[in-house]
Amino acid sequence: MLKNIWEKIFGTKSEHDIKKLTPLIEEINSREAEIQKLSDGQLSQKTAEFRQRLKNGQTLEDILPEAFAVVREASRRTIGLRHFDVQLIGGIVLHQGKIAEMLTGEGKTLVAVLPAYLNALAGSSVHIVTVNDYLAKRDRYWMGPIYEFLGLKVGLIQQSMNTSERQSAYQSDVVYVTNNEIGFDYLRDNMVVDKSERVLRSLDYAIVDEVDSILIDEARTPLIISGPAEEYTNKYSIINRLVPQLRGRKITESEEIQAKYTGTDLSKGYDYLVDEKNHSVMLTDEGIKKCERLLGLKSLYDDVSGEWVHHITQAIRAHELFHRDTHYVVKDGQVIIVDEFTGRLMPGRRWSDGLHQAIEAKEHLKIAEENQTLATITFQNFFRMYKKLSGMTGTAMTEAPEFWQIYKLDVVAIPPNKPLIRQDWPDVIYRTEREKINAIIREIDELYRRGQPVLVGTRSIEKSEKLSSILRQKGIPHQVLNAKYHEQEAQIIAQAGRKGSVTIATNMAGRGTDIVLGGNPPDPENARIVKELGGLHILGTERHEARRIDNQLRGRSGRQGDPGSSRFYLSLEDELMRLFGSERISNLMLKMGMTEGEEIQHPWISRAIENAQK
Repeated sequence: MLKNIWEKIFGTKSEHDIKKLTPLIEEINSREAEIQKLSDGQLSQKTAEFRQRLKNGQTLEDILPEAFAVVREASRRTIGLRHFDVQLIGGIVLHQGKIAEMLTGEGKTLVAVLPAYLNALAGSSVHIVTVNDYLAKRDRYWMGPIYEFLGLKVGLIQQSMNTSERQSAYQSDVVYVTNNEIGFDYLRDNMVVDKSERVLRSLDYAIVDEVDSILIDEARTPLIISGPAEEYTNKYSIINRLVPQLRGRKITESEEIQAKYTGTDLSKGYDYLVDEKNHSVMLTDEGIKKCERLLGLKSLYDDVSGEWVHHITQAIRAHELFHRDTHYVVKDGQVIIVDEFTGRLMPGRRWSDGLHQAIEAKEHLKIAEENQTLATITFQNFFRMYKKLSGMTGTAMTEAPEFWQIYKLDVVAIPPNKPLIRQDWPDVIYRTEREKINAIIREIDELYRRGQPVLVGTRSIEKSEKLSSILRQKGIPHQVLNAKYHEQEAQIIAQAGRKGSVTIATNMAGRGTDIVLGGNPPDPENARIVKELGGLHILGTERHEARRIDNQLRGRSGRQGDPGSSRFYLSLEDELMRLFGSERISNLMLKMGMTEGEEIQHPWISRAIENAQK
């Protein structure tokens, strides 16, 4: 509260940071006319001149204004894009080793070229890190002509590359690479017998795109290189057949508190308890006895390692907490994990501690052998090894304290080039999932008939396909974008802004691709019609535990001053509402005498939901 009053009177920290950069922006702009007079040859020769000036004792700060002016002009001549002033600010913030929060559509990809070029002049290895191979390749070939015009070598790392191709790419001045690829390359480099087999140069400077996804969401994700271990896999199948014979109970936080208060034994009559909120499972005394009887064991604890108990609880977790087409998909006889934050498939990743094998047994697939870890590192520990680290994202302010605490990274909110005019409507809440889905279908139908494009955000593949099935029955044409169809991602997203388009997407639509009003390639007449209809409407079908993910979905609309709108539809049966005290809201709805299909909108409820989110 006091912080909000302080910021209203004195302005935010970001506003102060940007104010300090104004003289630098004016200096870059003052050089533009002079730089524009240079021939192509003279402009590209500037790189050699800058390098010589650095050798003569000048610093990167000394040459920054002229270097940024040179990159801006090279960009205009090669790819037809000229950096706005706010993009120059973003470039300076990145060079300073901070995080630039820039709204969707503000050109983060173009911004990264400025500090990448400047730092490469000093001989630093510059790594521009993206979330997937598709974006790394797209950005390398889109921005590549700027670097090449100025005489720099640009590299690209893709999953399919061999050692010699990687060595060659990493020798480049600027390298586009995914967080997974560079992390695994680092691990492999530490396992080689001979130094000549290493691929990485050094960890000098990283610009991390979608920095919140990589440094916060995946921070503690371990990258693991493993080898086979001797393991008896038959026990997973044995235990999998045992689980359906056990009786379980899901418990909520309020039930647990109530039980402690009244002295009630929640485990009575049940073999195991499931705590959905904490993603944990506990065998009861009755359950232990039943498992011993079914397995023909004297005691589950005869094995000192507690292996039987561990495998039984993992099998129960596989059945109760991990659901097909939500947490994983089955493709070509394999269990492939779905990233809960991006909605993307993660081939090659496996859950550890026997959980992956338990899910394979549940799905009646061939059970892979357990592996032993040969080398491992988390993204958090890997990226902290860079001499200089910076990042870009559309949503970082909600995580600013964590960025500072873990990485000592400041977050600076860069103002948009044009004011944001998107209308964010309050959430609407229904008592049941069925009522909510009916309201969503009505809203989609209404928007489709009007011709206003709509992007419908869902939290899982299963939910997106369920919604798609209902729309098909209603005869509403639409596109589905989820981890199963990620190959068509670019084409689907490119057309999501066309008149009358309906696009259903999981979280993966929130990253990396701009939605152009009127469709792609851009058409001024179609864009004008869509703008008059209100622009792109975002329809969220559920709240995510991380508020930032919801903000990313909203951020698909209203790019570059375009009109747009957003609204989230919720029900008391949604996961977030169910796990975080929907009973109070449910009681309130009953007291208000709400009938079937009636909705509720109230600032108190919106605040309660935000408090439940991280």
